[in-house]
Amino acid sequence: MLDQLFPRVHRRYASLPILGPRLGDFARWLFQHGYPRHRVRQQIRTTRRIERALHERGIHTFGDITREQLRACAPTYSWDGPDLLGTVRSLERYLDAQGMLPARDPPGRTETLVRSYETYLHDVRGLAPSTVTQHRFTAGQFLQHLSYEENPSRLSTLAATDVERFVRITGQRLSRASLQHAVAQVRAFLRFLATRDAIAPGLDTQIDTPRLYRGEQLPRSLPWETVRAFLASIDRMSKGGMRDYSIFLLIVTYGLRASEIVSLTLNDVDWRAGAIRVPQRKTRGPLLLPLTDEVAACLIQYLREARPSLPYREFFLRTRAPAGVLKPTAVSEAFQKWSRRSGLKIAFQGPHCLRHSYAVHLLRQGTALKTIGDLLGHRTAESTCVYLRLAVEDLRGVALPLPKAPVLDAGLEEMP
Repeated sequence: MLDQLFPRVHRRYASLPILGPRLGDFARWLFQHGYPRHRVRQQIRTTRRIERALHERGIHTFGDITREQLRACAPTYSWDGPDLLGTVRSLERYLDAQGMLPARDPPGRTETLVRSYETYLHDVRGLAPSTVTQHRFTAGQFLQHLSYEENPSRLSTLAATDVERFVRITGQRLSRASLQHAVAQVRAFLRFLATRDAIAPGLDTQIDTPRLYRGEQLPRSLPWETVRAFLASIDRMSKGGMRDYSIFLLIVTYGLRASEIVSLTLNDVDWRAGAIRVPQRKTRGPLLLPLTDEVAACLIQYLREARPSLPYREFFLRTRAPAGVLKPTAVSEAFQKWSRRSGLKIAFQGPHCLRHSYAVHLLRQGTALKTIGDLLGHRTAESTCVYLRLAVEDLRGVALPLPKAPVLDAGLEEMP
């Protein structure tokens, strides 16, 4: 493998005392995970810098490498050496996959408690994975704020003032709506700790929360002309643009969430029946929708020309190495990228505004609220009714005409 990448100087890399014997297999692993040839060559070149760094730390044989020493070869900040940082991370993933690195250190107190809480949220409360992730993050931040790792007895002396201090610090970086979610997550974690007798019961009722009023903000919606212009602005000549166009076309055609987009698999599209099966996480049930001709043609083009040939069943995959499936954040990043390039006046940072725009578009075309709610995966009609406030033209017809002002008869005599 090395002689194919570096026909003239392959011995320069193969002769490295520590990493040299494994660089050929490392290169094959990189190719298998979607790295292009020039990136594989670049990473193999960078292994010489890692080799020198390991020597400086007293490592002379491959068996002496530990995870901490390997990570110490990377720069502290990514901008100080992005190539070196990327190669260290790839090498660590490769060695992990081959079982060549010592086992990870056992989890600390904080990680152990957070994992136990995560299991409780999943098995007992039955929360969705995305919701569990949010609760896990907030619980970890709260324990870090308390220095629980260094002082585990801190929970036994926990008071309402400690919780309020965490809420004030967290509120400095969050909006009122986001802070309300964070407070709810802290309350849930405190109730969990109380059931384990780790803290005194009742602390969850002593936390103040920001006040939000129902309907104080309108749904994030764009004019339908702007939505169509946004789709037209995406460059479909590149593989990444072709994939992103397919994603956003699905959102504006069916009103899908980003989480539903990334969980879509090849098995969910029934080409012969002309249907698409959408796994909805909130309702925990599939939604069967007709596959339109425009969407079908777009998806077929993506599969033939842009989708990487990798053993994944997920429909949409990464176009950059390392190969793998998309996360919901990747859909948001793609939306921000194309909205900037489009030059359109789009004030929103996430693709959820396309979902709102789709709902308003259906409403203005006379689609029943129940049908819109079923398409969007709403569990209650109340969630769908918020879009009624955006149907301004329809609301104008509901308003009653103002009574005319009375006109005094000029012939009437003035009252004494």
